[in-house]
Amino acid sequence: MSQSSYERDLDRNPANFQPLTPLSFLERAAQVFPDRLAIAHGSLRRNYRDFYARSKKLASALAKRGVVRGDTVSAMLANTPAMLECHYGAPMCGAVLNTLNTRLDAAALAFMLDHGEAKVLIVDREFSGVMAEALKLAKVKPLVVDYDDPEYDGPGARIGALEYEALVAEGDETYQRAYPLDEWDAIALNYTSGTTGDPKGVVYHHRGAYLLAMGNVVTADMGRHPVYLWTLPMFHCNGWCFPWSISVKAGVHVCLRQVRAQTLYDLIAEHKVTHLCGAPIVMSILLNARDHERKPLPHLVRFFTAAAPPPAAVLKAMQEAGFEVTHLYGLTEVYGPAVVNDWKDEWNALDPEAQAHLKARQGVRYHALEGLDVLDPDTMAPAPADGKTMGEVMFRGNVVMKGYLKNKASTDKAFAGGWFHSGDLGVKHPDGYVQLRDRSKDIIISGGENISSIEVEDALFEHPGVQLAAVVARPDDKWGETPCAFVELKPGHTATEDELIEWCRARLARYKCPRTIVFAEIPKTSTGKVQKFALRERARQLGQTG
Repeated sequence: MSQSSYERDLDRNPANFQPLTPLSFLERAAQVFPDRLAIAHGSLRRNYRDFYARSKKLASALAKRGVVRGDTVSAMLANTPAMLECHYGAPMCGAVLNTLNTRLDAAALAFMLDHGEAKVLIVDREFSGVMAEALKLAKVKPLVVDYDDPEYDGPGARIGALEYEALVAEGDETYQRAYPLDEWDAIALNYTSGTTGDPKGVVYHHRGAYLLAMGNVVTADMGRHPVYLWTLPMFHCNGWCFPWSISVKAGVHVCLRQVRAQTLYDLIAEHKVTHLCGAPIVMSILLNARDHERKPLPHLVRFFTAAAPPPAAVLKAMQEAGFEVTHLYGLTEVYGPAVVNDWKDEWNALDPEAQAHLKARQGVRYHALEGLDVLDPDTMAPAPADGKTMGEVMFRGNVVMKGYLKNKASTDKAFAGGWFHSGDLGVKHPDGYVQLRDRSKDIIISGGENISSIEVEDALFEHPGVQLAAVVARPDDKWGETPCAFVELKPGHTATEDELIEWCRARLARYKCPRTIVFAEIPKTSTGKVQKFALRERARQLGQTG
């Protein structure tokens, strides 16, 4: 086949092609806005000149310690300046950053250290106890570096060979970034599971991180110098890539070790926060704050939430409290959020209840995502856009992971048919907006009828006394399964099982209503997601005894 004139003698070269990497965002911010505030943490104030210099010194120090392209640098850190520096310094020397979930047990952490072959481990003193146990269980023997955050005054010992500031001091701030050699190079490793089942180490590349970080800026409508409050754990999908996004607009990272109502309101008021992200539990913390904990918002604050679809009642309450909520959707395998409920001006004329129901939909693809659809997982045929026919939500594009580390079988299965299979079941509305109905494993099949646990949860959330609800299947001899609801009540409110069942019957088809209500604290992950696997086990036990 002959070349077209557009291909002949028009080759890639360093002048017209450079690998995409989010590391360039910090480099530019430091060049253009060197004196602008980059990080606020307690009394610490760090500008972009120093943020960049310290990140380069960290990269240089890691390289001097023998870290080379493709080595794993693990970080067990809270939302601190060191965690931000790791997002730049580790990949700057060619390493792959593995941010560890601070709520995991020693066995799970040991598994991740071994599977990722950690070369260096940076540990916040708060988590030294569990990491010391993990290191005893792990086969790898990484260089352990202690991080002593001045804002932390709790228990914890130093377990490493040197302290973080000493490591940074070993580096050279004139260090020149030479990586990535290829934008397909790995930049981060994130785990979706622990010690059992298939290892699910999700590998991100520089190109995807660059594009998703840029996509966040567009989706979050970030103007010049946004102020971002770190309510979302940076260990979760690399903080949805926001550690890189904020540098695009030379914004401020307001660090935060613990999500507490008064601290949130204090920091929003002090720093005039413009943006924050989090699971619905963060919204609950804000909405249930006591009067003395609240402070007036300095302006409209944009809140981006993902995980389970926010109940319409919660979205309505957030709007009334002065937060503009945007619903995002994604998975670890797509760098965090890759779908947005893009709001339309004409929806502003609708009543608040109707608006809240529209906001609960997942939405449409990010600009950085090439394909989003609801497909039949067996035939790969698109589901009709009728808002009723369920299929599996699937993704394709440059912000889909490289694959699962050392797990070709799971990678091939996830990418079957040329799409990433999310495992989420949903519908596509006539306007093209996608709405989740459930995880495939969370659908309740009762008497041959499919029941969406999300639909039942939404009905319960509308009750004025319900703070949190989670619905799972309970085994039933007659129907196979019936809905079982676990409920947390708001402080000062009461409700009975019969009352909540009748409440649901007034809003749902009778077969969809829970047959069992359990009033109990609902187990959650460190990122605020309900641990439905634990609730399914409790419901199974109830089924056996009932």
